[in-house]
Amino acid sequence: MSSPDPVIAAMRAEHDRLAVLVRTFDDAALAGPSGAAEWDISQVLSHLGSGAEIGRAILLAALGEGTRPEREEVEGIWQTWNDMTRRRRADGFLQAGEALVALYESLDAPTRESLRIEMGFLPAPVEVQVAARLRLSELALHAWDVRAGLDPHPTLPPATAAELLHGEPDMIGWIGRPAEGVRAVIKVTTTEPASVFALRLLDRISVDFDVPDEPDGTLTLPAEAWLRLVAGRLGPSHIPADVVATGVADLGLLRKVFPGY
Repeated sequence: MSSPDPVIAAMRAEHDRLAVLVRTFDDAALAGPSGAAEWDISQVLSHLGSGAEIGRAILLAALGEGTRPEREEVEGIWQTWNDMTRRRRADGFLQAGEALVALYESLDAPTRESLRIEMGFLPAPVEVQVAARLRLSELALHAWDVRAGLDPHPTLPPATAAELLHGEPDMIGWIGRPAEGVRAVIKVTTTEPASVFALRLLDRISVDFDVPDEPDGTLTLPAEAWLRLVAGRLGPSHIPADVVATGVADLGLLRKVFPGY
């Protein structure tokens, strides 16, 4: 088991980076479009804020303080944030996001190693590193959504990409959608950090390190772009210049495989 410390540090950096930006927003900016097609910037912050509030309650329950929120309570939290004004969503995100990061940071070394957290949507309790990485992914990708409403070429920070690149490969099978009539193996090569792995487009989408000598296609791109691709955030207007695809590794096809969430 590797240490959760780098993941928690990356979460802190992501929160602080977004918080600096959010503090500059006036009401017009909060009402502006984001990278999430159906949400304005305040709604993205609402999602992050409610997620932080729920995540903190889940972590506290694992520590023996209170109970894990059940579905009805979670829906109530979502509704409360939906009913907020745009300004209150922004302020609430700053408070709830900080509280969650601070709680992770407060865990001592033995707790970081031994604690298991019942997330409610996974088949078994998970280690601190896994729970923290799930929050890091949510925070980083939605922070990208916020920036995409303001910057034509936003990217994920290299430190974040390094922590998320090979975190939970089984998640690929959850978010990927098999393409009808396509059975192929793509060699994926990333930079920052450098990695080489196989993307298998079969009945279940998966990744592994058993790369064939003659793949059906190749995809070379920054690690942060790979992460955005599998999260449905590598649209035609957000493709780095150094993305190279050959063979079956067509970006249009891969966007169908990874429609986003």
